[in-house]
Amino acid sequence: MIESPIRLTQTVKGAGCAAKLPPGDLDRALCGLDLPVDDNLLVGLERADDAGVYRVSDEIALVQTLDFFPPMVDDPYQFGRIAAANALSDVYAMGGTPKTAMNIVAFPAKTLDLAILRQIIEGGLSVLREAGVVLVGGHTIDDPELKYGLSVTGYVHPAKILTKKRLRIGDRLILTKPLGSGIVCTAIKAGLATDDVTELVIANMATLNRVAAETMADFPVSACTDITGFGLMGHLAEMVVDSGCGLRIDSATLPHYPEALEWAAMGLIPAGAYNNKKFRGKFVTFAESVGQPRRDLCFDPQTSGGLLITVAAGEADSLLLALKAGGVAAATIIGEVVAEPREIILVE
Repeated sequence: MIESPIRLTQTVKGAGCAAKLPPGDLDRALCGLDLPVDDNLLVGLERADDAGVYRVSDEIALVQTLDFFPPMVDDPYQFGRIAAANALSDVYAMGGTPKTAMNIVAFPAKTLDLAILRQIIEGGLSVLREAGVVLVGGHTIDDPELKYGLSVTGYVHPAKILTKKRLRIGDRLILTKPLGSGIVCTAIKAGLATDDVTELVIANMATLNRVAAETMADFPVSACTDITGFGLMGHLAEMVVDSGCGLRIDSATLPHYPEALEWAAMGLIPAGAYNNKKFRGKFVTFAESVGQPRRDLCFDPQTSGGLLITVAAGEADSLLLALKAGGVAAATIIGEVVAEPREIILVE
């Protein structure tokens, strides 16, 4: 792993795994705005989804997204890889294929060597090449806090768009990456994580959701999202609200990083997890048998997490086998869509 002479995670305030603006704050900021309308806007700000979708013809719709954040690891090359994989993930979650990208950079030129910026961008480019995406430009500003990410444009057939809001009772839920990256990043900053765990979480965060997306395209998937800053429960809440159904999660099946539960029990919980619990906890009911560390895992903010796929029950095992055959080793069935309790996530 390429090491930076400066600890990148110490160059920004509150650095760690990516934390999103709490959904309640964002809702208040957007409330009452007079948004432009267009009949070709198929997915926009009227609902919480992973990307916007705009129809350009009967066969093609554009998928557009943007994501950037401060470093959660000290290796600039790996930071670039993680940020790029994270940005591309929203297009995959919508059932789309990413095609072009633009860099978004805030760089403290007075305190960091430009060689670090070059390594970050090289890391991002390595993931874009892997995804078959071309870089068409970008924008860079001199800023006291380092941030990097990309805006991404892809395409999807208008009839094959995947959103969060099409849950079907009886569907099974499949998660494709382990949980706990926020907890592990907190442990890394505290100097408690071993090299093996550090390398594992970095490798997973830098892994594209491309294989998972291409694999699920051959199955009767009803809804999809990617698990990022709002954590598993936060993103499931976005799916279940106004859906008319509920979700049952088997906490014992949740894939997670080694020692994540032990570190959670020690209190190594990122601030974003408390925000997620505050704003989405009302949609979650935990069985008494679910211990506190596992509850914290459910709200842990993820960076470049896996896809959460809902698929017909009769096809779930086949999709799971196909994902694993494609190298998505952590893929796991974690629950199902249920009729009751409505608009509640029951974690057992």
